[in-house]
Amino acid sequence: MSADRTENEPRPPLDGLRVLDLATLFAGPLAATMLGDFGAEVIKVEHPLRPDPSRGHGPAKDGVGLWWKVLGRNKRTITLDLSRPSGRDTLLRLAATADVVIENFRPGTLEKWGLGWPELSAANPRLVLARVTAFGQFGPYAHRPGFGTLAEAMSGFAALTGEPEAPPTLPPFGLADSIAALATSYAVLTALAARQHTGTGQVVDMAIIEPMLAVLGPQPTWYDQLGYVQERTGNRSANNAPRNTYRTLDGAWVAVSTSAQSVAERVMRLVGRPELTDEPWFATGVQRAAHADELDEAVGNWIAARTRDEVLAAFEKAEAAIAPVQDVRDVFEDPQYLALDTVTTVADPDLGPLRMQNVLFRLSATPGAIRWAGRGHGADTDAVLTELGLGPAEIGALREEGAL
Repeated sequence: MSADRTENEPRPPLDGLRVLDLATLFAGPLAATMLGDFGAEVIKVEHPLRPDPSRGHGPAKDGVGLWWKVLGRNKRTITLDLSRPSGRDTLLRLAATADVVIENFRPGTLEKWGLGWPELSAANPRLVLARVTAFGQFGPYAHRPGFGTLAEAMSGFAALTGEPEAPPTLPPFGLADSIAALATSYAVLTALAARQHTGTGQVVDMAIIEPMLAVLGPQPTWYDQLGYVQERTGNRSANNAPRNTYRTLDGAWVAVSTSAQSVAERVMRLVGRPELTDEPWFATGVQRAAHADELDEAVGNWIAARTRDEVLAAFEKAEAAIAPVQDVRDVFEDPQYLALDTVTTVADPDLGPLRMQNVLFRLSATPGAIRWAGRGHGADTDAVLTELGLGPAEIGALREEGAL
């Protein structure tokens, strides 16, 4: 039984799984966080002098980085200099006890340190090694430095985002990294499922540029078969209309979507333009999109004459799809998020009660949980190495050598 689980609590689905998180900024560490949220024991390995830069990213309170509190949750933290022989040897001893290693060094870096797949798999044939890089382990770009921003640009996402006459737009948060983290956690679990059949581990090669392309829909097939290149349309869609953001009488914004034909018809009846539903072009989403100006004018004028609350209530009564455009302040007060406990409270020794996003999904029998927020740099080094069998003298020698 895990030390942080009481006798009456259900065993988490990933209890007993040990993950070594060697990665930084942000896809690899977030994948490890997702595994830790459902019970995996995650050991975060950081350089003794150069901790994960996410500890210093974004706003801080009383000198404590808040991003790290989320990214580092459910992780034990140790320091280890993998470039030193004694650090390498210690990592191999840890790998022999682990199920998964997640890393995001440039291709060839682990090999340079004597920690490539041959050495890791020799230490533990059942190990799964997840290698998360911008461009993958081979190909002409493999050795280039890269971040999620480059994936957002290369994949076609930025080319699609923004107004038609405006520059391509990048997201103001780690979108590609987050999508790659989801894909990496899925890939790791897939490799672990394969291990049940084969008895051996394998390498996961995750290129951040690929999951980003995967979520952009059938664009490669459209281009292959039709030569069609989707262009920027702002908040509009080339596949349906009305679909946009609209300003209300009290200065708020709402988003309307009509992907389903029946919803599109309900919206036009609600805004007092039922005759438009009889137009031959109203019969399909693509044809409606060609008449977006007329539809946007009808919906926009109706919404502009009413407050946000009036608009939301009317759309709900009509069973038409709408949502308020919310910032984080609204998210904290949204009744649906409150009901789901999507933003939950975690007790933290540094900051006291701390609000952050909850685990990604709910399991009815074996739910995930946030057991603690991100811990201090190297907080668990001595405890983890002692559990590994190192005595005080060995730990002291590693520290004296600069390996810890």
